Amino acid sequence: MSFGDPNNPYGQQGQQPQGQPGYGYPQQGQPQQPPANYGYPQAPPVQPGYGYPGGPAGVPQSMPGLMTAARVLMYIMAGFQIIAAIIFAIALAAVSDVADSDSGDALAGIGFIGVVLLLAIAGVSILLAVKFSSGGTAIRVCTIVYASLIILGSLANFTSGQATGAVGGLISLAIGGIILASMVNSQASAWFNRPRY
Repeated sequence: MSFGDPNNPYGQQGQQPQGQPGYGYPQQGQPQQPPANYGYPQAPPVQPGYGYPGGPAGVPQSMPGLMTAARVLMYIMAGFQIIAAIIFAIALAAVSDVADSDSGDALAGIGFIGVVLLLAIAGVSILLAVKFSSGGTAIRVCTIVYASLIILGSLANFTSGQATGAVGGLISLAIGGIILASMVNSQASAWFNRPRY
């Protein structure tokens, strides 16, 4: 057994020429890295702003949180309006049964218009909320008008002098204010003016 035999793994090895790997652990100056095409391909870098890789920078690709909140509040408002229309129709039917025929018919006509108006406003609220994901500037403008009308209606509830009207007016004032505030900021502008493909 010779100590200088390069084929003997147990003996002392002679001096290895620089740059050639030997037995055992790699030398300190040579870091081992996988080849360039090893593993999965790397994802493209994410651009700043909203979106996903490949989208233009600053253009939102998913609905901002304020728009989602306004959308949910519009669904809630539509639910309140449908419930109010049902309660109003039941109360109207009860009052028209008790009243005499002439005044009952007039009251039923006015009440029917009120029920239809509440259901129409609920339908507009649902339609606008559904169109948030695909609509443009027209949906934003219609939502601003809708929220403004909700605020005006809630202020009218305060003047009714009834406690239930004041509570309903306060709730609708808060919801209308949040919807209006979420429609007039820069996130809403960026969302509804985004390019659609």
